[in-house]
Amino acid sequence: MESGTVRIWPRTDPFLLGALQVMPPCKLGFNYLRKFALYVRTRDGCFPTLSWPMWRHIARGKLQLPEDLVWLYFETFDLLMPRSPEERLGWAESLSQCSDPKELDHQRSKLHVHTLKFLLFLYIQQLNRVSLRTSLIGEEWPSPRDRCSSASHERGSKNDYRSKNWDDQAHLSFVHSHLGDLLELLVEPGQLASSGQAIRDCKVSLEALHGLSFLLEGSVGQGKAIRPVHQLLTQAPLQALAGYSELSRSFPLLPLLACLRQNLTANPFGMTACLHSGKKLTWAQQGKPPDVEGSMKRARIVRNTHMSPAGSGILLMSQVFQQTLAKDSEKLTGANVKIYRCSHAFIYLLSPLRSVSVDKCRNCTLVLGPVETSVHIHCCEDVRVVCVAGRVSIGASSRCTLHMLTPTRPLLLPGNTNITLGPFHTHYPTLEDHMGSVGLAVVPNVWDQPLLLGADGLVSTSGADSSAGCHRLLPPAEFNPLVVPFTMEGDTCEVPGGLPTAYRAALDQKKRRIRNMRRLVSDSQLNEEQQCQFQECVTQLFLEWLHERGHIQELSNLASLVQPSNGPSAH
Repeated sequence: MESGTVRIWPRTDPFLLGALQVMPPCKLGFNYLRKFALYVRTRDGCFPTLSWPMWRHIARGKLQLPEDLVWLYFETFDLLMPRSPEERLGWAESLSQCSDPKELDHQRSKLHVHTLKFLLFLYIQQLNRVSLRTSLIGEEWPSPRDRCSSASHERGSKNDYRSKNWDDQAHLSFVHSHLGDLLELLVEPGQLASSGQAIRDCKVSLEALHGLSFLLEGSVGQGKAIRPVHQLLTQAPLQALAGYSELSRSFPLLPLLACLRQNLTANPFGMTACLHSGKKLTWAQQGKPPDVEGSMKRARIVRNTHMSPAGSGILLMSQVFQQTLAKDSEKLTGANVKIYRCSHAFIYLLSPLRSVSVDKCRNCTLVLGPVETSVHIHCCEDVRVVCVAGRVSIGASSRCTLHMLTPTRPLLLPGNTNITLGPFHTHYPTLEDHMGSVGLAVVPNVWDQPLLLGADGLVSTSGADSSAGCHRLLPPAEFNPLVVPFTMEGDTCEVPGGLPTAYRAALDQKKRRIRNMRRLVSDSQLNEEQQCQFQECVTQLFLEWLHERGHIQELSNLASLVQPSNGPSAH
């Protein structure tokens, strides 16, 4: 690449983590958002920052959105904002001290967002809008399950790893197609025609263009510093091409649009680049089952964390079959992890992570280190996920169990059946340190207060909609803690925050039954032969239970992974 070549690309976070993977309400269409943009520019307290009370007033009164959905968008945008761990922990502490809804609302009223960035965030919710035209000609179909089983997603397909949230080519196409709308939302009210449309010779102020840096960034020359788009456009070689005037500190709309389109390219740190030039890893060699032919040939683990800027690192783990993987590596820290098409696998990623997506997996157990932003499960079956995360969402999945510690309500998206929600129930020695490093606290914890989103918006748990019965809370009688079977250095020796009262009581009751059984055996005064028979019977029943639950392979793989006095390998 020439030293003066300019590249501008869509940022990873807004599309990967900000675009909810569900059809947006029609009231978030362009025409409504254009009216919203006009309203906030002409009202006190709405610009340049927008408070929670004002957003609620506009969304409830003008856009007719339900309050839970209104808060969901506001909260999701705030998750994407760069805040220090100390700031996030302080916010969590403030929320945990609210004793009633009035106090909670008062605390939320202190939260402000950048108005124009938030406006663009609302617009990109269109990323996952299903087009009726393309669905009719076979390119899209509204059902998540149909997309999962579509022939276009067979193993080995060129686009096998792609969903719209992960696909940097889809991000590029979306921005290129909708760039005119995005810029028009930034135009000041005085330059709009009576119809609300931008006039041909209108200008976009430099201040307004700061909002576009939420979506776009770039660099001049390969290996050069990455800069927000508003900085690139005010300096050579783009300043003249974009028509920037230092006198008015603004850009004419049409030259600016042409300049951006001319220099748009795919994200050099996106999934496509990661698959093409990422560093391949050999984690799956550990714990390889000797009776599974070809398992290593299918498995693929690749990362770009060695070359990507902070927050843009990707690690892809695909087609891991009958393996047990465990890592606590700095190479994982802050990465966006995609776990794809894995089957009968046990995966421990015990590092602080940026985000995790679990896609098209079956019969897997995933134990994750604290996830700063979101964990998303899609098109999975019989998967168990154990995590501390800023947000957890699941869609188009069946017979999955989520053990969570999360400060935001779990999102149950369309297409789910037989989803079980349970409390976070494990620990490892460095867990609390990792939680502190990403700003996650033990309170508030609302793992048991899911928010159901259907194809037409929120679903009431008391309504007749069939999706309202897609989940259950884990009965305390079925609760068992999970043990992370590695020796590591650290101070965490119990589940952070403890277990909910009902689950602690159920666990104590099971411990009492075990003690009573041991006492009964001890008091029975069996002779040596009877003791041997009893031991053989117990061992046989235990082995049968291991086979029924599929734990034999897990124990075999763990035996090959765990070394004396060592934790999971950090290669």
